[in-house]
Amino acid sequence: MITTHLLQKTFKYPKSWHMLIFAAAMAVSKTVAFHTLGCKLNFSETSSISRLLEKEGFEKKEFDDQADVYVINTCSVTDNADKECRQLVRRIQRRSPESFVVIMGCYAQLKPKEISSIPGVDLVLGAAEKFNIAQHIRELSKGDATKICSCDIGEVSGFHSSWSVNDRTRTFLKVQDGCDYNCSFCTIPMARGKSRSDSISNVIKNAEELAVNGVKEIVLTGVNLGDFGKGPDGAGTTISISGREENFFELVKALDKVKGIERYRISSIEPNLLTNEIIEFVANSNKFMPHFHIPLQSGSNTMLAAMRRRYKRELYADRVRLIKTLMPHSAIGVDVIVGFPGETDEHFKETFDFLHALDISYLHVFTYSERDNTHALTLSPVVPMNTRHERNKTLRNLSYMKMQYFTEQHAGQTRKVLFEHRDKNGMMEGYTDNYIRISTPHREEWENTIVEWKL
Repeated sequence: MITTHLLQKTFKYPKSWHMLIFAAAMAVSKTVAFHTLGCKLNFSETSSISRLLEKEGFEKKEFDDQADVYVINTCSVTDNADKECRQLVRRIQRRSPESFVVIMGCYAQLKPKEISSIPGVDLVLGAAEKFNIAQHIRELSKGDATKICSCDIGEVSGFHSSWSVNDRTRTFLKVQDGCDYNCSFCTIPMARGKSRSDSISNVIKNAEELAVNGVKEIVLTGVNLGDFGKGPDGAGTTISISGREENFFELVKALDKVKGIERYRISSIEPNLLTNEIIEFVANSNKFMPHFHIPLQSGSNTMLAAMRRRYKRELYADRVRLIKTLMPHSAIGVDVIVGFPGETDEHFKETFDFLHALDISYLHVFTYSERDNTHALTLSPVVPMNTRHERNKTLRNLSYMKMQYFTEQHAGQTRKVLFEHRDKNGMMEGYTDNYIRISTPHREEWENTIVEWKL
């Protein structure tokens, strides 16, 4: 294998030749490996960028394999995501110090200079440049100072369709990006910009293409999915079709008619944007699965106000009540943050008691992590870290009990399971329509197939 760094080491070419050397070397061998941190939206974008580079002639490798270029798509919701990014770069440096390392995603947009100081990083791509990755890679020269391609997040506009293919059976389809909300703990608006959407017609086109490629299930993803309908320029204009404004409910109704796709899931939707008409439509649809993921963050109205959330716990309880009335078998997942500044033992007890009483299925529990340039940094008192971890453990135990109870309620029932492609040591996994995970000995004929399964 001829690579740029070998050519540069062997021959003392002038610096101006390095780009030509890189292009020539890459013509012989071009390999790229990806690692994704964070949300389903990141997975969909990584997959699309991977296909983009494959069209440019790159061969995709596993992240633990040797590759000419390593791309890390970062998250920055928690401090752990930042730390994991740095650990991955160090791992690459130990294994393949002459390979190119590219960092993109939310962490790259928020702290490009911090990332550029990590030894081994060659290129940092902000929100506006990650889909121009091929051009930027062609211009790289190993040994140069880290190149930062970023801009003010207010200048980020446009919408890039993305979806995951061949990475897993369920395909993540991005239909919305950015967020106009200003939650006091969140950096996402600073990392992804204003709320903006694809058009319904383009989403339908993408869904039809996925159906042709054999996809059985689509998970709709976005930063603030329920805010779907704002123009791709992020300027707050609303997309309209035939004189009617586009919104998430219109999208759901249109997707339900696409032939070939057997299942849809709504990845995550704010409770104030999950309308009764959406819930009622899902209840009567054969394609939209009885499964909702609804962020709560706290069961205390005092904490919800401090977090600048746009609802109270009473509205949340109403949404859960309607879902379980219309779909008693429905799975409901909940996001919760523990240890937010000012959260007392009484506030946490409110959250625990509220969740304990709700007919929900599982929790995603996040330990509050201080993020730069957020309003939450001005709030007090700060909750000690050991208390945050204790509260996290308490809610994770509650989540385990909730999921056990939810699963036991369906024992003896026959439900439809979509099995995944992956063979995990002789076993395969799949999910029921209402998101109960099933594990069984691997059978190739069941891959990407919906099977009637007695629980």
